[in-house]
Amino acid sequence: MTNSAIDYLTDSEGNPKAVVIPIELWRLLLPQGGDSMQDLAENLEDYCLNKAMDEAQETPLLSREDALAFLEAEDVD
Repeated sequence: MTNSAIDYLTDSEGNPKAVVIPIELWRLLLPQGGDSMQDLAENLEDYCLNKAMDEAQETPLLSREDALAFLEAEDVD
């Protein structure tokens, strides 16, 4: 899938009123024959989880020591 931009439509005062998503993304979220909000919710969850897993695969793993140091730094903040 391409990284197409998601656009936001606003009123004359700049308040967001609608979201425009690429049709390619829409077809992933609500394929032909799936017309319920339950289908949309499940497909959106699947899409987000898949994106997170793809990003996780590209993230380098920390050593045990580095992971513990990271967690300790989080506790200090």
